[in-house]
Amino acid sequence: MLRLPTIALLVATLIGSAVPAVASPAKPADPVAWGPCPEDALTYVPPEHRFRYSCGTLAVPLDHAKPSGAKIDLMLLRRAASKPAERIGSVLINPGGPGADGLLLATIPNALFPSSVPERFDLVGFDPRGVGRSNPLKCFTTQESADALRARMTPVPVTTAQIKSTMDAYAEYGRGCGKVGGPIIEHMSTEDTARDMDLIRAAVGDQKLTYVGLSYGTLLGATYANLFPGKVRAMILDGAVDPSLRTNDGLRYDRERALAFEHALSAFLKRCKEEGPKCAFSEGDPRAKFDAIRERLRNGGGPITLSQFVAKVGDALEKIPLSGPVDLAKLATELQQLSTASDRTTDAPYKGHDAFYGVNCSDKPLPRTPSLVPTTATAWERDAPTFGRRQAFHDFVGCAHWPVSAKKVYRGPWNAKTAATVLVIGIYHDPATSYTFSKRMAAQLGNARLLDVDAFGHTSLGSSACVDSAAEKYLTKGELPAAGLVCKPNRQPF
Repeated sequence: MLRLPTIALLVATLIGSAVPAVASPAKPADPVAWGPCPEDALTYVPPEHRFRYSCGTLAVPLDHAKPSGAKIDLMLLRRAASKPAERIGSVLINPGGPGADGLLLATIPNALFPSSVPERFDLVGFDPRGVGRSNPLKCFTTQESADALRARMTPVPVTTAQIKSTMDAYAEYGRGCGKVGGPIIEHMSTEDTARDMDLIRAAVGDQKLTYVGLSYGTLLGATYANLFPGKVRAMILDGAVDPSLRTNDGLRYDRERALAFEHALSAFLKRCKEEGPKCAFSEGDPRAKFDAIRERLRNGGGPITLSQFVAKVGDALEKIPLSGPVDLAKLATELQQLSTASDRTTDAPYKGHDAFYGVNCSDKPLPRTPSLVPTTATAWERDAPTFGRRQAFHDFVGCAHWPVSAKKVYRGPWNAKTAATVLVIGIYHDPATSYTFSKRMAAQLGNARLLDVDAFGHTSLGSSACVDSAAEKYLTKGELPAAGLVCKPNRQPF
């Protein structure tokens, strides 16, 4: 999961590491025919700046093992360097998800980078395969059918009826994906997209890749770095995953994610108590009060559901400090409004895509045993009382019913020595990708430097002048931050 800066983001078989598979450099692709961008791709771009933006498509193999076979088109968006005489190259960006709109970050350059980066680099965003405008994976034919099915899913199911309805709906979802998903469904792995990235690199004319990946985008970067280690010019991985764990033991990875959210919540409530009157929730025992609210909702006693509450708290934890302190008193009103909002259109074409499960169910080895989901949720809830049940009824339940296996998945090794040192950024109280994950990624990669950030929230570019300065020097000059440097955020939670 990803915070987009300033905008409204116990049973498993350990799969052994794959045989080393360092890839040969991709053959140069035909240059992209750049032209005007669709209007909705430039939502956040002021009219006077739109002249810098262009869009185009790049044909890539559906199956990279069959480069002369069927092709799919990837949608690319480029923001031209504002000082072309000083241009260094291109920066390819991925916002995570998986499944987040890859075009977005390139249209908000100042939210992510100091001004010198978009001055000296073209910023290139792309919708990864199966996402948005790039041959999207769709598991529904109409928006009405999607809405009806998802209405039967409870993100944090507690009662027997909620659990049964959720499990049955995910079983139907999996069948629908297999029926209408099309050929792309078997080619949605991170390895597939990493190989696409090398074709994009060649198509924009760069000899080596300069890349910035956030959240899941760090797995994409790490995969590229190990398939094409000699092609890395610079790579920033912000809010990193544990690549080995994610691709070899999906259940343990997801359980650790639940614990990371719980850690971030506990740290926030502890800080709330220490701040006193600055935090409206500080009087008495903030943790006990929070737990009481959660348990009341768990038992059906409140104007909002437990699922809405947990989702909103998790989202707020990811957005600290940019969103400011979590206002629990305001939460109920917002969620009541959310629960009554509806804009469904009967039999309208399905507007979404299903890349999230397409990617995660390709990469994460999770048991295809639906009966294990409820017992796993109960076990995880003991150690992560707010987020454990939600995590089990997320990737695990969806992937337990996933209808296919990906043709090709990269599961390691992760220690190829890249041409340039990879900069990994880890945030102490990151709820979505724990600081422990960042430490592990930096240790697993063959040539990496870890930059610590003493902050809350998910990912740090754009929210810490210290991080931004380090990123600027690294991208433009190749200078790494000092070993052991600990950055602070621009804004504290209170």
